Amino acid sequence: MRKIQNYINGSKTNISQKELSVQDPSTGEEIAKVVLSSKDDFKKAIESSKKSQIEWANTTPLKRSRILSNYKNLIEKNINDLAEIVSKEHGKTLADAKGSVTRGLEVVEFACGIPHLIKGEFSQNVGTNIDSWSIRQPLGVCAGITPFNFPAMVPMWMFPLAVACGNSFILKPSEKDPSCAIRLAELFSEAGLPDGVFNVLQGDKEVVDLILESSDISSISFVGSTPIAKYIYEKSANFGKRVQALGGAKNHLVVMPDANLNQAVDGIIGAGYGSAGERCMAVSVAVAVGDIADQLVEKIHIESQKLKVAPWTDPESDMGPVISKEHKEKIENFIDIGVKEGAVLVEDGRNYKIQGYEEGFFVGPTLFDYVTKDMTIYKEEIFGPVVSVVRAKSYDEALNLVNNHAYGNGTSIYTSDGEISRHFTTNCKIGMVGVNVPIPVPMAFHSFGGWKQSLFGDHSVHGMEGIHFYTKLKTVTSRWPKSIQSGPEFVLPTN
Repeated sequence: MRKIQNYINGSKTNISQKELSVQDPSTGEEIAKVVLSSKDDFKKAIESSKKSQIEWANTTPLKRSRILSNYKNLIEKNINDLAEIVSKEHGKTLADAKGSVTRGLEVVEFACGIPHLIKGEFSQNVGTNIDSWSIRQPLGVCAGITPFNFPAMVPMWMFPLAVACGNSFILKPSEKDPSCAIRLAELFSEAGLPDGVFNVLQGDKEVVDLILESSDISSISFVGSTPIAKYIYEKSANFGKRVQALGGAKNHLVVMPDANLNQAVDGIIGAGYGSAGERCMAVSVAVAVGDIADQLVEKIHIESQKLKVAPWTDPESDMGPVISKEHKEKIENFIDIGVKEGAVLVEDGRNYKIQGYEEGFFVGPTLFDYVTKDMTIYKEEIFGPVVSVVRAKSYDEALNLVNNHAYGNGTSIYTSDGEISRHFTTNCKIGMVGVNVPIPVPMAFHSFGGWKQSLFGDHSVHGMEGIHFYTKLKTVTSRWPKSIQSGPEFVLPTN
């Protein structure tokens, strides 16, 4: 049985003998064991990170950039292998896995510009013969706690920028699909990164709490559910850490009566059912405005029935299984609740079986109509291939649905009206907005983050928000006076 270890100080290692099963979601079979790190493993990672960070912080940004450039090239060369690692443990299609690695790679590309990105500002003569300038300096040891749904992309939203800024970084990946993190670390070492600057620590809640409580760790980056994000945020704050904790979502896609119906349906199906709905940017609520609702529901139903649900090894697969048996049962329980609360189940993905993969964790495309804002399936994040259609009489009613929901991660509107589009993008209370775009994930040189219960902390991830999160601002005010002193000054200088 393959054993997945930690990656500390440039090599695979573990002290703890505790292990957890890693399963193939398509078959339900155990394919590996992952170590559950102990306090001794954690201590080893901390010592390595602290020791390496001092020298790494003194490495010039240009030299850091060149190592990141080497890393970018290695990821490009190994992108197919990385995608296969993701698909084997997560279950998503190979094309989807490769796309997620590419979106992570874009952050590495952005981080290669660190000599420019980390520049400060200079002002001459802020006072008589006094100059002032700003410097951005690294925090020290940073840590990231990442989810199962994007084992390549989400970690790469974090550690390339943190490392580029001169920090060392400890990554705690999901124990459900831990192999990709190890391969990413190996490639970074191959690119020339000094040992200990990037460490991978496997584990469960025990290791998470050690990270949160450690006085040696300066910042925490997290992506996951809202309850855990709140826990991360509150506990980290108690220990004086800087935090960016991204939580759950309930993304609404508003379809106006003048929308291109075919484009809207394609957007809903791709964003709602792609990756089996296990995306924080998945469209889980379609808001049909006016008399377009009947056509929209019918067309989603017809087109979603054409989707091929199959293991990642099938090149024609549109969506694979969900991550675990427990998560499959949770999604199916939400469907049960939706039916009990009165929503119309147009398409039922429960008890989905594939010949030869009967023990796999498959849930078929599921579609509800006549969902209301008081229903559980509307209020809570399902994180599966379940789309709920809510019918709104007007644009104002649709906008209120978006703005009054507890989550504020992403939203989209499909319309041909520029005035409506401009009003929506200006007035929706959401962090990421799409216009005729179903999944408005910003590119690496912008920043990713929601509002309300979808983000805890002041900073979004990657882009300049990431640079600012992983650095401290220092402002210097300097004067070189003549040797003759004029005596002490007792007021703030004003000229």
